[in-house]
Amino acid sequence: MYLKKKGIKINLIYNIIYQLLLIFLPLISTPYISRILGPEKIGIYSYTYSIAYNFMLIIMLGVSNYGNRTIASVKEDEEKLCKTFWSIYYFQLIRAVVLIIIYLISVTIFFDKYKFIFYLQSIYLFSGLLDISWFFFGMEEFKITVLKNIVIKILSIISMFCFVKTENDLWIYTLIMTTSTLLSQLYLWRYIKDKLKRQKFSFKELIPHIKPELILFIPVIAISLYKIMDKIMLGLLSNMEQVGFYQNTEKLINIPLGLITALGTVMLPRMSNLLAKKEEKKVEKYIEKSMLFTSFLSNAFCFGLAGVSSIISIVFLGEKFMDCDKLILYLSFSIIFLAWANVIRTQYLIPKKMDKSYIISVFLGAFSNLIINFALIPRYHAFGAVIGTVIAEAVVCISQTFFVSKKLNIKKYIYDFIPFFLFGLMMFITLKIVDKYIAYNTLSLICMISIGALVYLSLSGIYMFLCKKDILLELLPKKNLKSHSAGEVNEK
Repeated sequence: MYLKKKGIKINLIYNIIYQLLLIFLPLISTPYISRILGPEKIGIYSYTYSIAYNFMLIIMLGVSNYGNRTIASVKEDEEKLCKTFWSIYYFQLIRAVVLIIIYLISVTIFFDKYKFIFYLQSIYLFSGLLDISWFFFGMEEFKITVLKNIVIKILSIISMFCFVKTENDLWIYTLIMTTSTLLSQLYLWRYIKDKLKRQKFSFKELIPHIKPELILFIPVIAISLYKIMDKIMLGLLSNMEQVGFYQNTEKLINIPLGLITALGTVMLPRMSNLLAKKEEKKVEKYIEKSMLFTSFLSNAFCFGLAGVSSIISIVFLGEKFMDCDKLILYLSFSIIFLAWANVIRTQYLIPKKMDKSYIISVFLGAFSNLIINFALIPRYHAFGAVIGTVIAEAVVCISQTFFVSKKLNIKKYIYDFIPFFLFGLMMFITLKIVDKYIAYNTLSLICMISIGALVYLSLSGIYMFLCKKDILLELLPKKNLKSHSAGEVNEK
């Protein structure tokens, strides 16, 4: 029993290591690529990728969440696990083949500009054909996927520095990005043959998976309307330079978000397994602890990025991206809404199979986003897309919270959230005061980040000491915290 509980800690550590790598590597690659390619070329990449991504959505359907959840619920039955995996994957394989053909035909007929880049993006679709990461997440085997991703990411960064030298190397950059994704999926298959026997293809076994995958696909489509359509609409209603501004702003925001969403990735299969066993009290306990951890991180990242938005747009992205300062300032507030909703969604709505509530919430977000985008993008360009995104994330967060308000202790979560919000606000004010008196260079950025961290961590530390809260240990059961070897003896 102890080892099962300990698995959450180990899996979270693996994911945090990987997310830290995702923070560290873009800190190296993004400034280089931004300066080499510039806003317009980055905009072209983002625009073509966004269209390819919509095809990828249909390939993956709802399998990321559905496969994760389903594998987690049957993983203790080897025969059932084998049949479930192959029936889910064959359905994914059929979709992939059909969608890749449709994509290639569509590019040939409908797109005259950037056609070569569009063709290179098709490699990304082939990675969807091979993507079985949902199986390993459902089995709670995060070590394999994390180590694989670390190696591939490092190799892709090295390749960028070696081969992307001028703005004309956009095609090389695209090739590196798509090929690295393909290789990362291909790598996982070497482990499948040792875990699962090959099953014969059967249409009959595919049928039970169609409806639940379609149900979970509906919110995926809705999410794409305000996650991916922003860039497509910017490309159609504005220009590629504005797409580039928005893309780099979003990339910067996504760096810290990875750490927060890592918790949801780890907890989804565990929650699905607990709910399958009807252990509701444990579920509620984990959610409360996750909310505390998320409140601490989200406010730190939100107000920290907002506080250094002016200097980081120039020092990190380059002078060509100095117009991103306001975009970073406002888009950073989406972190709070995304983090809160991530816990509600991955630890309760999806494991609890509250698919209807999930669908309604994301469609409300998508609808509000599209209206705001159509109204604001033609006049305010990338800033209009930022406002649409922040409002959409707020709508999703509030609606998902409403749907679970009678089942979870929302007042307790808000009570835990408020102190960290206030500490983040104090950090933001401090950073904006400091910002008026410094020169914009790398040393100043490091100093500002250090000052912000000192203010936030000091205030949070005093609060946690007085209230006897330990953010990291709150995620782990406090009983039986013995050594690993002792746990193994008990398990035997």
